[in-house]
Amino acid sequence: MEKTEDPPLETWNESMVSNWLRSIGIKETYIEKLHEEEVDGRILCELSEEYLKKETGMKSGPALLIIKKRDELVINSQKVQRHHDHLHKQTSVAIKCIDTRADVNEENNKEEDSVLVVTTKRDSKLRPFDMKGVDFTYVKNSVLLPESGVNDFIIPCHEYKSFAIAATLDRQRLQAKFAKEVLKFATGCMNVRTNGTIHFGVMDSRGDTGYVHGEIIGVPVEEKDLYYDSLDYIERSFSSSDSELVRLCIGEPQFVKVVCSNSIVEHYVVEVDIKPAVSIVKNKVFSVSLPNFNEKANKVQLEKKTAYRRVGSKTEPVADLNEFYQLINFRDAQREEAEKTYNFTAPKLCQNLGKKLKMLITGGKKIMDKEKWHILVTNRFQEKDLQHIDFLLNMNIFCVFDFDPDSNVSGLCHEYNKHHAVNRHFMQNYKIPSGLSIRDFESHLRLFDQTSWIFCNGRSDFKGNEPPCDEKTWVKSKRTLLKDCVSLICKDILPKGTFQVIFLLTSPVDTPFLNTFYEFFTDMEGHEDIICLAESEENFKDWQTFALGSCDMDTLNSSSVVGMTISQVNATLQQVQHTTTQATKRLPIHVKGECFLDTRKEETRCSLEILSLNHCEETSPDVMESEKETIEQQFYHGGKVTWMNLWLADKKIIGEVIQRDAYNEVNYMVKDCLCWSLDRAPISCINIYHHPGSGGSTVARQVLWNNRRDLRCAVVKPSKSVSVVSEDAVWLREYEEKDPQKCLPVLLLFEDCDQEYLEDVKNELEVAVNTKKIARGTLCFILLSCRRSHNPEKMCRESPQQNVSITHKLSETEKKQFSQKRQRLEKQFRPEFILTFVLMSEEFESHKIAEYVKKFVKHLLQDIDHNSVVTKLVRYVALLNTYVHNSFISQSHCEALLALSICVDRFRRHAFETSLSEQAKLVLIHLRDENTFINSVRIIHPLVAKEILQFLGDKQQQSDLASDLLNNDVLFEHRFGRDQYMKFLRDLFMTRHRISKGDKFDSFFSPLIEHVREKECPDKAIELLKAAYKRFNEDAFFAQQLARLNYKHDRFEEAEKWAKTAVEKRPKNSYILDTRGQVYRQWFAAKCKAMEQDEKTPENTVDALETALKAIECFQECKNAAVDDNDTMNNAGFFGVVEVGCALLNLMRTLHVFSRRKSSELIKYLLTDYIPVEIEEPWEHFHWKLKNLQKLMLEALEWISEDLSYFQTDLNTDEEKTSDTVERTIKYPMHWLVNKSFAYGKYFSGASLLTDQNQWNLSPLMKRMMIYYHGGGNITTIFSLLTNQKDSNPVSVLEHIISLYPSNPMRAQMLPADLVKYIASHFALSCLSTQSSKLAAFQDLQRLSHQFPKEKLRCLPSALFLLVLLFWPEEHDTEVEKEHKYETVLSAVEHLQINYNKKLKDIPPRKKRIYTHFFLSNGTGFEKFVHKSKVETITKLLSVSEKRQKWFSGAVWKMPEISKLLRCVTGWTEDEKVFLEGPKGMKFHIPALKSSSVPQNNENVTFYLGFTFKGPVAYNITVQT
Repeated sequence: MEKTEDPPLETWNESMVSNWLRSIGIKETYIEKLHEEEVDGRILCELSEEYLKKETGMKSGPALLIIKKRDELVINSQKVQRHHDHLHKQTSVAIKCIDTRADVNEENNKEEDSVLVVTTKRDSKLRPFDMKGVDFTYVKNSVLLPESGVNDFIIPCHEYKSFAIAATLDRQRLQAKFAKEVLKFATGCMNVRTNGTIHFGVMDSRGDTGYVHGEIIGVPVEEKDLYYDSLDYIERSFSSSDSELVRLCIGEPQFVKVVCSNSIVEHYVVEVDIKPAVSIVKNKVFSVSLPNFNEKANKVQLEKKTAYRRVGSKTEPVADLNEFYQLINFRDAQREEAEKTYNFTAPKLCQNLGKKLKMLITGGKKIMDKEKWHILVTNRFQEKDLQHIDFLLNMNIFCVFDFDPDSNVSGLCHEYNKHHAVNRHFMQNYKIPSGLSIRDFESHLRLFDQTSWIFCNGRSDFKGNEPPCDEKTWVKSKRTLLKDCVSLICKDILPKGTFQVIFLLTSPVDTPFLNTFYEFFTDMEGHEDIICLAESEENFKDWQTFALGSCDMDTLNSSSVVGMTISQVNATLQQVQHTTTQATKRLPIHVKGECFLDTRKEETRCSLEILSLNHCEETSPDVMESEKETIEQQFYHGGKVTWMNLWLADKKIIGEVIQRDAYNEVNYMVKDCLCWSLDRAPISCINIYHHPGSGGSTVARQVLWNNRRDLRCAVVKPSKSVSVVSEDAVWLREYEEKDPQKCLPVLLLFEDCDQEYLEDVKNELEVAVNTKKIARGTLCFILLSCRRSHNPEKMCRESPQQNVSITHKLSETEKKQFSQKRQRLEKQFRPEFILTFVLMSEEFESHKIAEYVKKFVKHLLQDIDHNSVVTKLVRYVALLNTYVHNSFISQSHCEALLALSICVDRFRRHAFETSLSEQAKLVLIHLRDENTFINSVRIIHPLVAKEILQFLGDKQQQSDLASDLLNNDVLFEHRFGRDQYMKFLRDLFMTRHRISKGDKFDSFFSPLIEHVREKECPDKAIELLKAAYKRFNEDAFFAQQLARLNYKHDRFEEAEKWAKTAVEKRPKNSYILDTRGQVYRQWFAAKCKAMEQDEKTPENTVDALETALKAIECFQECKNAAVDDNDTMNNAGFFGVVEVGCALLNLMRTLHVFSRRKSSELIKYLLTDYIPVEIEEPWEHFHWKLKNLQKLMLEALEWISEDLSYFQTDLNTDEEKTSDTVERTIKYPMHWLVNKSFAYGKYFSGASLLTDQNQWNLSPLMKRMMIYYHGGGNITTIFSLLTNQKDSNPVSVLEHIISLYPSNPMRAQMLPADLVKYIASHFALSCLSTQSSKLAAFQDLQRLSHQFPKEKLRCLPSALFLLVLLFWPEEHDTEVEKEHKYETVLSAVEHLQINYNKKLKDIPPRKKRIYTHFFLSNGTGFEKFVHKSKVETITKLLSVSEKRQKWFSGAVWKMPEISKLLRCVTGWTEDEKVFLEGPKGMKFHIPALKSSSVPQNNENVTFYLGFTFKGPVAYNITVQT
């Protein structure tokens, strides 16, 4: 069956129905069943879904599909019938086929191979007269011009024969029929002296239904010889004198292939040309006896001799021979004249292939688009062509589909890789793993960093299982991979119009190669960005034959260049490229010379944009001239400064870029870093904090640009991992340098990156510097961070030595510069086109700038069409830009919203801009991703975006606008750039403002939600978040936000519901569990507040009690989840338990049953089995929970204390500050712990009621609670008494705490926890008063410590810490004593390290820096230790910035007061580790607090000793001289 849709549906037989069922993907078992039931076309029309399920056992799915597709088929057939009378405009159901030349039957099962669509029958050109049939193709169902008669004797007349029935006859009958038609037509042509062609396989509309006149159907040809041999009838049909002449006039049959035939036998149009040259036929009239097969006689018989002639489009017998003979000379003369005319016609002008090639590649521009991607599809390159690939080296090649298995060994990949880095892939690499976003996938395969080389048919040198395969195997195993690969690139990675596909036909083409065209044509929805380059016409014909199945001949020919060699293509294209040769970048070197930067090596360092000495110098004069004005306007309109800006300004081609005063400050800091000093750290940090839009990034890039001759400079690309950045930075420093000790420093620019990320990079670089053993005092890296901030001056004051602020305020010098520059620019551009510069020159003073922006926006938007889709786009962009930092909308998204269909890339930007209103053109600025070259838009300035929202707010509230944006399906479902768009949309509803991120304030919700709930109403904010929850697939974190928002507005039932929903979706997330706890905590607080004026009874407090206990339960779950999570350190659950516990105790205390006169009742109830009668029944469900309260609170307090003992509390990581899942952060955890420990002690001891007399009669448990009450409850609160001495006399407090312990502790057998607190209290007291009467002897404490468990694994970390202090050896100790002490210390340190690692989990140590409690001093006993608070008092008189700088740089250790206070110990370094000498030469490893301070060589060193919960650490390591 040739094509299921050709005949009407009613005429289909069973086989036709079966093939159609296969084409729509029905299983073979069902097809066979229907075939057995003799379902033909008529029956198919009557089938119902019920019949299919009942009679064939078919499932509902395929049954429904058959009925749906059948109905579509009937509708399409009716459409075809209605248009039958309109020639060349009819529609028919056509099958898009792909001639795979392999297992067709198998492929028919694949839906993509036979997709039913409605197409228009298109006109087709005739094969040029006298051309070989193999050099031409027809497309089935295309339509030729109507049959024609005599024109000018040379232009052939045409006659069509369907030959559909005759082609199926046996050999004898077929040959007779073919010879009869050819000889009759030939005789008619020869007698009237005209050229002609007769076509077999083309409909002549005589009795044929369903086809149009001239429609190509083709005939099956199994034996071509059969047609050649048919012409042997010439000798039998003509006289012997004429037959030889006739042979000369009748050409051989030409077999023109018909594309899109599903038949196993290939179909052709068989054509015979007739060329009666006057020299052959002069004075002759030909008569013919036509052969005819006589069925009765069962043989061929010759008809009576007859002379024929062409009359119009028909061949008819000559009616009057005499009259015909009389005009023979006239016809000969006409023919002779026609031949002379054609023979002397000027030869056809040669096509200008060079111009055509340039036009196709550049899209009609003078120069190739430097930022356009190219995709190359190629097969085997000839060896001679590999020497001429410079034009490819200068292109932005995104990927290469290479069908040459040897390409990596001896082909194009091998040659290309000599100049550029390539990523070698196979097609299966382009399947996105589950859960990986498009952006992550791009980063994973480095798609935009290096050219991807996709080996489509195996790779001969690959040791894995990727052998090349034959066509049939490839179709079965790899065609689907090709489809997926092309689809991913075209639909998800590169938007339409940003790339061009080039087919390079350098060898004969095969089926896999041809399939690539079809996949690109399908996914790119057309041919406009596909071009073909072929040297061999024969290769092109094969490719063209296949391509005609998808597009017409004119389109193919107009987008193909055939006949140019690769060397000619190379020479031609280099004329339109930005550089005619491979530009070689240069870098400075240590000895003041230069070196070349290898392009290939640079490309492998994908995390850095390296700034070379000769950056931009390869730019051709044409490019420079054509783009200079656009570049300058783009910058002053609000675009980011580019290297081209700075280069053109240097060359005086455009005006200078103003250097703000901050430039000189930063530049001075950079120069200062270069001054050598032995104490110089290998890595210096400089921070630029700037108001948004004040020119901070311009200053940073100017610093790099002007230092590129003295330093190696690079910009760190966003989203690259820390390890990759540091590795690339080290490579850049050492590139082409002989000695790692003698290299130029590297200046790295980080733009708007988190402080945490910067710290991680610094840490990695420090490790690298130490590993390479770089000499002390050698500067290796300068990290220049440029971050936006709403209070840059404050940031600068905190650390003036390394921070620079840039504000909107201009200095007097800057005012003059800006004023002069503005005057020059306004002569060149209209003010609205340089708005950002105008805003800067207005000084950004709050009142002035606000007024200016308001006037500008009002003037601009006063006549805007509020209902237009363009205005909607402007609103959307303004909303995102106002609330989401660095947000934008991709141009592809904009085009989808505006419903633009841009057919040709060279008009893409023009078409987009044309579609915008005048107002939109002025407020939107076009951005281009430096890595992917993908276009996007944003509002020219954040202030303008904010003002647009306010101006248009009268027409639409922001909540409604946000809702519109959220529910806009076109934007939300647009495939390209979806990850980035979704991130911005999510940030709009989720991301809070943080001062640490440069925002003005910390917010509890995203700024948009804060605005809506405060300026509009809470209900709208809640509805907006509900819509977002639904839109983002019911995301748990949106449910969490809804819980927060509801409890903030006292809607606790709703808050409870949403918190429960969030927990169900993320049951192990400690932050969500914390939110659930906070719901109940706030609800409990609200219930307590409601009861403030009422008398509280056991009955009316039940509800509040139940809520509080639910809160504690949730916080318990939260802390358990946090402990189990190795990636975070969330202590919120512990804080929650204590806070709710205290609030609950406070409520219980106010009940009459526990009133002040019966205070001991509450303690008795909580700590014993006793239950007062009044509460026994009302609280029957709560008793055991309330009696467990003290234990839960104690556990939480102990955990928090331990955590604070380990880690510094002045560090709040960016993660903690900015995470949108964190409820709150306890800002001063040490003060919190002191206060809550006091409250805990008060509630459980009744301390406020006790007198000094009865305090001594307390039980051990009560005494323990009293110790808590006074601040001795844990080691952290004890040591806090040394730093917090404002409100009380810490000496008397500590003495009182000690007095609460047994007077003879050795006999008392205290618990380990009590023992720790007792010893710690003595250490704290010794720091304040060594003469105190309560202070025990140091040796007594040593003896007492023996009561700690012998197994160190069972020891508390605080006990191990105290053991290190108690048994740290002293100078006067004997060797035996030292040895014993070292053993104790080493054992304690070993287990401290184990506990520390457990506590730290998988969190980088930098995020949780260890806290040092004591330093080693010069005394003995207690006096050999100095608490950190005493060291800090030395720097107390310094300003905050000076103090920070001294601690940061290490200068604090050089202060004479410190050297007097601390003991400097001696040791040595070995393999970058610090050691102390113990007894008998024992090595004691002391970790360095800063690994970068350890000298690389084996040296004798001195250092200070600090004591932490990790063990001893070394400070201020100095090489002994």
